[in-house]
Amino acid sequence: MTQLQKKDRYNVAIAGVTGAVGEVFLQILEERQFPIHQLKLLASPRSAGKKITYAGKEYTVEALTQDSFADVDIALFSAGGGTSKEFAPIAAQAGAVVIDNSSAFRMDEDVPLVVPEVNPADAFRHKGIIANPNCTTIIMVVALKPLHDYSPIKRVVVSSYQSASGAGAKGMYELQNQTKQFCAGQPLEIQAFAHQLLQNVIPHIDTPQDNGYTREEMKMFHETRKIMGDQNIRVSATCVRVPVISAHSEAVTIETEQPISVEKARELLSAAPGIKVVDDLPNKVYPMPLFVAGRDDCEVGRIRKDLAFENGLTFWVVGDQLRKGAALNAIQIAELLIQK
Repeated sequence: MTQLQKKDRYNVAIAGVTGAVGEVFLQILEERQFPIHQLKLLASPRSAGKKITYAGKEYTVEALTQDSFADVDIALFSAGGGTSKEFAPIAAQAGAVVIDNSSAFRMDEDVPLVVPEVNPADAFRHKGIIANPNCTTIIMVVALKPLHDYSPIKRVVVSSYQSASGAGAKGMYELQNQTKQFCAGQPLEIQAFAHQLLQNVIPHIDTPQDNGYTREEMKMFHETRKIMGDQNIRVSATCVRVPVISAHSEAVTIETEQPISVEKARELLSAAPGIKVVDDLPNKVYPMPLFVAGRDDCEVGRIRKDLAFENGLTFWVVGDQLRKGAALNAIQIAELLIQK
């Protein structure tokens, strides 16, 4: 296990810095005043040489190579699964603690899968690599945790409404460009998604699996069990892409061993870290991606007793998938490590 030496400031590398999550890494590191001594910005060779300003200082992006991680303490990866599989073990071998945003290591038994509000202790069981969960899973389990602690959850039925930027910068730009093309009466270009996203919803995210679910939906199944430390939780997910630029929304129904009243659920969620309860239906107050985008907390509303399950509870949760669903969660893991 790679142990971080206690320091006043740390050498940090970001792999995939020019991508959508990489850019948010920089924003959040600066916002939270993460104690950085040296910052190394890494990306593909085609992005090498690009200039990026962080905290008033200009940095030059370097090409990611096997020699990129000398003297690096913490390496934040968001460069895709293939890149992580190749370079994360090299970074860990060089002495860095890797926090990886891809799916490459999430279900590896030797790699902890961590959401700091849910299973912070798991971060310290790492052997050089810590996995950041799927964005949709993170947003959901932050809300599940206080309810599960009160009465164990038996099953979860969830439908996600995932924004275009969840597919990366290319997805966000495609939706923006389709809007412009539609207003100009031009043909719509379709590359990032299986179908036109503008004025549409697409019930298909990631590759189809043999059981009829998609890979994204099965991530929610497997990752929820690992993060919550409970292999008995059953999760059925339907993941849908929607024409929203940023922030994912989820309609969640849970069945618990003992009933949880609406009032108790509000109390538990209001006291939970990383959650803000926004729930006043008569006055048209509830979480919406329009207002959650750019915020750190996940917002929960529409809390009600479920009518299908005897011990059921239904709610709506929204979170910024580039922040809490990716970059923020990874940086919170790094903060756990340096505070130990």
